Amino acid sequence: MLIKEKIGNLNSIAIGDQTIDWLDLQWYEANKRIMHKRSQSGSEVVMKFMNESQNLTQGDILYHDDETIIAVNILACEVLIIKPKNMFEMASICYEIGNKHLPLFYQDEEVLVAFDAPLFRLISSSGYEAEKGERKLINPLRTSVSAHSHASGNSETLFSKIMRLTNSQE
Repeated sequence: MLIKEKIGNLNSIAIGDQTIDWLDLQWYEANKRIMHKRSQSGSEVVMKFMNESQNLTQGDILYHDDETIIAVNILACEVLIIKPKNMFEMASICYEIGNKHLPLFYQDEEVLVAFDAPLFRLISSSGYEAEKGERKLINPLRTSVSAHSHASGNSETLFSKIMRLTNSQE
């Protein structure tokens, strides 16, 4: 089946008697525009998104009929879990990881990044609380840097917000 756009999320609809057929994706596949995958029940799913940034996330509905819903399941992966103690640590950690051009995720008061051994050693040796674990990477931190997008109105970036909050605590 050909999917050209997502049609909602499981959080916003009543499922009823329909069966959920999960389409497993790795975290890094969530932004791809063209993919060929198979759902858990074996249905072939071809995604060709016309929009530049589809940004699939956990529970996004790609197809539904009277019997079945095909929804996205982001698979858990090995991650570096960083628990900043304050806003200054948050800003420093995000800046350090951002300099490496690695995508950041934020969930349950933790900064998450796909596991990278050299980064783990760097963060740990810098005195930050970090550990290796397994999580679903589903809440990416959005920055002012995004391909083919122009911010309108408020031009404050995530980093500038964090730095503003950090400086106001002095």
